[in-house]
Amino acid sequence: SNKTSFGDCTVTTKTSSGNITTQSGTRVIESLVIAGGGSGGNDSGGGGGAGGMLSTSSTNVCGSTAYAAVIGAGSANPGSPQSGGVKGIDSTLTIGSTVLTAVGGGLGAFPADGGPGGSGGGSKGSGNPGGGATACQGNAGGNGGPGAGAGGGGAGSVGTTAGTGGVGGNGLANSITGSSVTRAGGGGGGNDCTAPVGGAGGPGGGGAGGARGSGTAGSGTVNTGSGGGGSGGGPANAAAGTGGSGIVVVKELNAASGIWSMQSQFS
Repeated sequence: SNKTSFGDCTVTTKTSSGNITTQSGTRVIESLVIAGGGSGGNDSGGGGGAGGMLSTSSTNVCGSTAYAAVIGAGSANPGSPQSGGVKGIDSTLTIGSTVLTAVGGGLGAFPADGGPGGSGGGSKGSGNPGGGATACQGNAGGNGGPGAGAGGGGAGSVGTTAGTGGVGGNGLANSITGSSVTRAGGGGGGNDCTAPVGGAGGPGGGGAGGARGSGTAGSGTVNTGSGGGGSGGGPANAAAGTGGSGIVVVKELNAASGIWSMQSQFS
């Protein structure tokens, strides 16, 4: 029987916005769309939520066709001494009339509820809940407590409740590229207690929360959609972490039968 055309299982990764053009014989793709992460809150604020992680196993496409991928940016905290973070920016992959949208990560709070998003941001303050998550894209942020920010949610688990800074939720592993890569970790909460460290960022690229005194938090790793950490208490101008930018990955699963290429026949 005839072999399929060359290009089966081609993987294209976009770390900045642009088109993804399919091989001539491709009819089905697998895709991964991750949005930008939310930024953390200042002054022992909550950690930012990871950008939504949207994985699809089978989408019909046409061959030799360009499809637009938009990569959402991770958001930065506005920078005032006591301010909440900012929600991350959505990422999209448009296939005909279908738009696959991963929702930006929720903001890390100061002092308020965590912001909703792909994964929710961590809250700040006793009784304040973490931000809610988008169904099938992430997990909620942690609930607030006295003296520290909660961790932002990650694609793999919820952020933890504040103690000396809540830990960011775990990211989630995906093998679309052929290797297992963990992305979309939540940001850690900032600390305002006696402990010298803030909450750890979630595995997969989440930024660590800032420590009491030193204050400055870690940012989410670029192109993982991870959340930024909340800054520590004490220094009024300490910087909260910026969310990591998103990513779009497409794997071409099959090609139309009956189309030959010389390379496939003699490889």
